[in-house]
Amino acid sequence: MIKQILAISGKPGLYRLISRGNKSLIVETVDDNKKRMPAFGADKVVSLGDISIYTNDDSEVSLASVFESIKANYDGKQVDLSPKKADQEEIIAFFTKVLPNYDTDRVRVSDMRKVLTWYNLLVAYGITEFEAKEEKPEAAEAE
Repeated sequence: MIKQILAISGKPGLYRLISRGNKSLIVETVDDNKKRMPAFGADKVVSLGDISIYTNDDSEVSLASVFESIKANYDGKQVDLSPKKADQEEIIAFFTKVLPNYDTDRVRVSDMRKVLTWYNLLVAYGITEFEAKEEKPEAAEAE
C-alpha cells in the first residue's frame, strides 16, 4: 500500500499514484479533496516505500517499518506532537521511542519531522496498512 504513496519535492502533502501518463505520472492527493494532477520528470517524486532510515548497525530500516513502530506505540492513532511547533528535544525523544537505534549522525531532525508529518497525514486519511502483506507465490505456469 505504501508503495503507491508518493512525496513530491516542492509540493505539500502526500499523493497516491493513479496511473502513468505520457512522460508523467498521474497523482491524486490523499486528502479529502482528491485533486488529480500530473507529476512530470522534472519533479522529484519518491515513493514512501523506497525510503529508509539509517541505523547504528550499518543497516537501514524501511519507512514502512518505522510507521508500524509508531502505530504500535500510539495504538494506531495520530501522534499528538506537532511536527512544526515541537522543539528539537521533543522530536528527538519521539524518534528515539519509535526507533531507538537510529543513526544520530545521519538522521536529521528535519527528517524526523517529515516522518511524523507523513505518519499523521496517512492516519488522518485512513491509510494504516504500511507494510505489504506477503502474497502466496502462484504456481509457475507450464509452457
